[in-house]
Amino acid sequence: MSSNLLDKGYQPHNVEKRWYDFWESQGLFSAKEKSEKPSYSIVIPPPNVTGVLHMGHALNNTMQDILCRYRRLRGDNVLWMPGTDHAGIATQNVVEKDLAGNGLDRHRLGREKFIEAVWEWRQEYGSAIINQLKRLGASCDWQRERFTMDAGLSKAVRKVFVQLYHEDLIYRGNYIINWCDRCFTALADLEVDHEEHDGYLYHIRYPFKEDEGSVVIATTRPETMLGDTAVAVNPEDERYHGIEDREVLLPLMNRTIPIIHDKYVDMSFGTGALKITPAHDPNDFEIGMRHNLERVKVIGDDGLMTSEAGKFEGLDRFECREAVVEALKTAGLLIKVEPYKHSVGHCYRCKAVIEPNLSKQWFVKAKPLAAKAIDAVKNGDTKIIPNMWTKTYFEWMNNIKDWCISRQIWWGHQIPAWTCQDCEEVIVAMDTPQTCPACSGDDLVQETDVLDTWFSSALWPFSTMGWPEQTELLNRFYPTSVLVTGFDILFFWVARMMMMGIHFMKDVPFKDVYVHALVRDEEGKKMSKSTGNVIDPLSVIEQYGTDAFRFTLAAFAAQGRDVKMSEKRVEGYRHFINKIWNATRFALMHLETGYEKIDRDHLSLPDRWILSRLNGTVDIVCKALDNYRFNDAASALYKFVWHEFCDWYLEAIKPTLYGSADQKQRQATLSVLWRVLRDTTILLHPFIPFVTEEIWHKLPGTEGSIMQAVFPSDDSDSIDSRRLDLDSESKMELISGIITGIRNVRGEMNISPSLSLAVMVQSQNESTRKIVQQHQDLIINLAKLDSITVQEPGERPPTAATAIVDGASIFVSLEGIIDFAKEKGRLEKEVIKLTGELAAISKKLGNENFLNKAPEEIVEKEKKKYARAVEKQQKLQATLNKIKEIT
Repeated sequence: MSSNLLDKGYQPHNVEKRWYDFWESQGLFSAKEKSEKPSYSIVIPPPNVTGVLHMGHALNNTMQDILCRYRRLRGDNVLWMPGTDHAGIATQNVVEKDLAGNGLDRHRLGREKFIEAVWEWRQEYGSAIINQLKRLGASCDWQRERFTMDAGLSKAVRKVFVQLYHEDLIYRGNYIINWCDRCFTALADLEVDHEEHDGYLYHIRYPFKEDEGSVVIATTRPETMLGDTAVAVNPEDERYHGIEDREVLLPLMNRTIPIIHDKYVDMSFGTGALKITPAHDPNDFEIGMRHNLERVKVIGDDGLMTSEAGKFEGLDRFECREAVVEALKTAGLLIKVEPYKHSVGHCYRCKAVIEPNLSKQWFVKAKPLAAKAIDAVKNGDTKIIPNMWTKTYFEWMNNIKDWCISRQIWWGHQIPAWTCQDCEEVIVAMDTPQTCPACSGDDLVQETDVLDTWFSSALWPFSTMGWPEQTELLNRFYPTSVLVTGFDILFFWVARMMMMGIHFMKDVPFKDVYVHALVRDEEGKKMSKSTGNVIDPLSVIEQYGTDAFRFTLAAFAAQGRDVKMSEKRVEGYRHFINKIWNATRFALMHLETGYEKIDRDHLSLPDRWILSRLNGTVDIVCKALDNYRFNDAASALYKFVWHEFCDWYLEAIKPTLYGSADQKQRQATLSVLWRVLRDTTILLHPFIPFVTEEIWHKLPGTEGSIMQAVFPSDDSDSIDSRRLDLDSESKMELISGIITGIRNVRGEMNISPSLSLAVMVQSQNESTRKIVQQHQDLIINLAKLDSITVQEPGERPPTAATAIVDGASIFVSLEGIIDFAKEKGRLEKEVIKLTGELAAISKKLGNENFLNKAPEEIVEKEKKKYARAVEKQQKLQATLNKIKEIT
C-alpha cells in the first residue's frame, strides 16, 4: 500500500458532500422500530422554518450529533428525530413582508388565500435550515422529518387542546396580557424582551373630592391615567393614616375614584401613592381583582385611544402621552417631571413596545401541570445538567402563571372551538361540529385565533413519534434519552414539554436535559449584528471545513461556561485535522493489510506504551461523553493524537519501520500501528465525521462505513492489547522526560537540531539506570545524540548544561558546541534591548491620558505586547544565568 491512497493535503469540500450523500443513501441515519439493540433517542429542538444556521444552532446540533454518532458506535439503536417549527408570528411576518413587496396584504387576500401563500413560501424556502444542518454533518433520521403543522402533529395538537379543555385545564377569560399592536396579537410573558430605557417620572396631583388637599402619584405612563379606577396606598404607610374612605377626582376625566389600601404598594417608590389601572397593568389587574375594581380600557388593540379616553379618543398612545402632559400642565395638576431609567417590554419579533392590555384570551391552567413536572426533577426522573439550572427551573415552575395560548394571527393551529350564534354555547371538539348540542342550531363560527407556537412545540417528544396513536416508535423510543438545549428556552420549551409529556404520556419526555451555554466572540461578548462581531458558521465551514469547526465547538464547550469563538481557533483545529491526515498518510506507506492479532512477545516499549495510552484515552472519552463533558473528551483526543501518537509514537517506531529491527518485531509494531490508527479513527468519528470516514475507507482491513464500526472498549475482542500497562507508561514517562530535558537544553542554548550531542545520565536509582540503558537507542534516536553514558552520581562533567528528570540528572556536554563568550555577549545585548522596549511600553501604559483616550483594543494590544516582552526577557535571562553557571 502506498502513500498515494491519501492526497498530500486534506481537501474537506471534496470529501464532505460525497460522504454525506453516501450515509443518506445507505440509510445509516435510520433508527429501527424492531431491534434487539438498546434504544437511544433525541428529539432535535426544531429550528424555525424561517431560520438560517447561526452559532447557537451549530453548537447545539454538533453536540447532539456527537452523542448520536457515539451511541451508534457503542451499539445502540439511535433515533435522532428531526423537524422544523412553523414559527407562527415569525413566519407570518416574513410572508407579509413578501406580500407588501408586491403591493398586497393578508387582509386583501383573505385568510384562506393567505394560508396558501404561507404554505407556498414554506415549500420554497422552508428546507434551507435543513440543508444547512446537513452541511454541519447532522446525522438525523431525515426520513422521519416532522413539521409542527403537518397532519399528524396537527391531530395531536387538537387532541391535547380538546382534552385539556374538558379536564377544565384550558379556559377562556378576560385577562391582562402583553399585546403587540404591530403583530396584532397577544404574547406570553416569555416572548417579551425587556430593555432599559431613559424615560420620565411624572408627578400628578389627584384632588380630594369633598375638600381641600390632594394625593400626588408618580407614573411613567401618564396616558394610562385616563383608565384609573382607584388610588392605592400601603396600610402601613404612616403618611396616609386616616385617608381611608376618601375619594379623589381623576384629573382630566372628572370621574370620582376611591382611595384603597393594599400591601402590594411599594412605600419607597415615588410618593407611596399608586394609581391603579386594572386594564393596562398586570399588577394593577391583580389589585383590581382583590378590590373588585372596574376595568376601563382606554388603549385599543390598534394602539389608539378608545372612546373611554374622552377627548383624547383616536390619538396614538404615545401622542396621547404628550397631550395628557400638556393638559395636566394647563390644569396646574402636573407637579414635576424627572428623568427616570426603567425597563420597557418589547415584542421579541418586531421589537414594538408592548402594551399590557385587557383582552379575552385562551389560557392553560399551569399550576396543576407544573406540580408533577417539579416532582419529576425532584425525584430524579429527569436530571438537569449542569445542576446549576435545576434551581432556576424550580424557581420558575414554583411561581408559574397561567399560560396565554391564543394568538391573533392566521398562521398556526386554529383553535378548535366554535360558538353558536343562536345561544352562545361554546363547543370544543376534535371534529368540526355540524349543530349546537345545546339548541340544535347550525350557525356555528370557529374561533379565529391560533395557538401559541410553543403549544405545539410542547408536544414535540411524543407527537413526532405518532401520538395519539400508540406506535411502535413511541413504545421503543419514549421517553427520550436526552434533550440538548440552550438555557434561553429552558422555560419557553423544556418546562412545557415536561408538563405535557407527564400529563399525556404519564412519563417524563427525557431522562436528561443538557443545558449548554452561549457562543460568544473571542472576548466573551455576545454576538450581534449591531456590534459587527457575528461569525457566520457557513462561511467558517466554507473556509476551514466542517470537521475543524465541529472540533473547535466541542473543545471549548465546557459545562456552564460560554464558548469563546474566533476564526483563529478554528484555524488552529484545522491544523489538527491536517496532523491526523498526515499521520495516516505516513502510516499507510507501511500498512499493507489489517492486523487483528497482536504478538505481545515482540512488542517494544513504545508499542506497549501507546496501547496503554489508547486504552486510557478510550476510558476518558467514554466517561466524558456519558456525562456530557464534550470539552474533556475533545481535549483527551487532541492530547493523545497530537502529543502521544504523532509526536512520540510515530517518531519512536520509524527505525523499526525502516528496517533496523527483525521481522517479528516489525510485524508486531505494524499490528500496533494498525490497531491504534483504526481505534483512534473510530474515537474521533463522533467529533470529525467526514475526515474519519475518508480515512476509514483507505485503511486496510476495514469494511463498510465507519458509522457501522464498533467503539473501542475493554470488553472487545482485543482485550489483551487494551489493558492499562502502568509499568510501560512509567518507563516511557522517564524516557520521554529525559528526551524533553535534552531538547529543552537545545532550545535554551540555541543549539541547532542538526548537531549531535553527548549526554551523561546520573541516577542513584538502579532501576532508573537500567531503564535508560535498556532504551538508550530510543533516546539517542529521538534526542539526536552521538552517545549516552549512564552511571551512578559522581563528579559533574565540565561545560555541561543540566536538566533534572525523575531523580536523574542529565548533563549535556557543550564543549566545542557553543562559543560561551560570544553567546553571553549576544544574550546581554538582547536583554538590554528588551529592557528599553519594556520601559517604553510601561511608560505608555502608565499614562492615564493614553488609557482613557485610546481605543480598548489598542490598549489591550499594548498590554499583550508588554507581557510577551517580559516573558522573552525572563527566558533570555535564564539562559544567560545558565551560561554563567556553566562557565
